[in-house]
Amino acid sequence: MTVLLGADGVARCAWVGDDPEYRRYHDEEWGVPLHGDHALFEKLSLEGFQAGLSWITILRKRPRFREVFAGFDPHVVASFGEDDVARLMGDAGIIRNRAKIEATVSNARLLLEMPDGELDELLWSFAPPPRARPASFADIPAVTAESEAMSKALRKRGFRFVGPTTMYALMQSAGMVDDHVEGCWRVSL
Repeated sequence: MTVLLGADGVARCAWVGDDPEYRRYHDEEWGVPLHGDHALFEKLSLEGFQAGLSWITILRKRPRFREVFAGFDPHVVASFGEDDVARLMGDAGIIRNRAKIEATVSNARLLLEMPDGELDELLWSFAPPPRARPASFADIPAVTAESEAMSKALRKRGFRFVGPTTMYALMQSAGMVDDHVEGCWRVSL
């Protein structure tokens, strides 16, 4: 099944199912162009935490992530030390993975070494040209040449949890690619 007709009569990409938070995310965020170092740092961080998990898990925990990571303000996150990591490891409201927490702190520090706007410019430089609308989920790749190049460029700068699959998910969620399938109401926008 490629699209699913919701109880509200709206046809959406079938991965949404009938979860209200997934519907809201699909309708309002997924595939919408996102700019700004701060916003993209949050997206990069959350995609890193998602690695190996379902995105709905991250969405449900996102309010707590935002709270304990100071709204993903890179200036605050970059100042986190071992006590903060220990505090975060004890917080059941987030994904308690030391490597992912430490990567988020390290990535914030790396972001602060960059001139304002450079993360945005760097990430968007890998956005591919528009392509044919996917007819089904089978037409949507997990990795592309662009996501591999983005991953490589970020890793070269020292960023962590930025593998090519994670970076393709970032490209989708930040609107660098539009993978809403044919028949989804978002296609008409």
